[in-house]
Amino acid sequence: MSTSAAKAARKPLQKRPTYSIEAVDNALQLLQLLRDGGTLRLKDAAEELGVAPSTAHRLLAMLVYRGFAIQDETRRYVPGPAMGVGPAGLSWSRLLRTLAQPHMELLSSRLNETVNLMVRVGTKVRFLATVEGNNVLRIGDRQGTVMPADKTSGGKVMLAELEAPMIEQLFRSHNAEIGGDTIPAQDYPAFLRELESIRANGFAANFEGTEEGVSALGMALHNRHGHVVGALSVATPATRFRKVFDAGLVPALRETCRQLEIDIAANPADPD
Repeated sequence: MSTSAAKAARKPLQKRPTYSIEAVDNALQLLQLLRDGGTLRLKDAAEELGVAPSTAHRLLAMLVYRGFAIQDETRRYVPGPAMGVGPAGLSWSRLLRTLAQPHMELLSSRLNETVNLMVRVGTKVRFLATVEGNNVLRIGDRQGTVMPADKTSGGKVMLAELEAPMIEQLFRSHNAEIGGDTIPAQDYPAFLRELESIRANGFAANFEGTEEGVSALGMALHNRHGHVVGALSVATPATRFRKVFDAGLVPALRETCRQLEIDIAANPADPD
């Protein structure tokens, strides 16, 4: 082999751009780590990039914001919906969406409002599916969106079924502080009281907590073992919420969840 041929053979297939943007390059490296490894800790991300944990956290926070990553119960980052991977098991997420679709369509038709299906991963919820109502003024499609669990109706109703130590770990631990999920000490007692009220009522409400002008009511979905596997919510313009509520929103949503849980329990593929 000639010298020129040997040099050509040693050249990388992809040439690094002369003027690379470091932050973009770092974010793309994190995407590769998530794709190839499946999970990623903040400490490991910082070490891989050779940056401070605070810098790695800002990059990961942007990936979470854009749906490329989600944090699980252990504060590890896992691929998000924008990566084309389900946070709670892709096959189960698809199955749950398939099982829920006809029930969501029936409920949306009955109420003429938007119905959402979501799952919780750590401190976030991922919207798996949306069925919109037919009103001109209605809440739009949320499918694929990632939002804080403590702000959404579906997220709160799922959090309400966790044990107190897990709530503490999610929102008051050192890891919560690093991840930017801490609920301030002065607000935490009120948050716990809200969760107690949700447990007693069996539903959670969100009054413009995630978006101005949007209110919602959510209920948890359980498998045959009684474990929470997701939640349904009905979202309405805030100006119409009281009217929908008084017209029978709670019993309608409760019956839909009950019927869907029958289908979930009958399916042997549901998670333990």
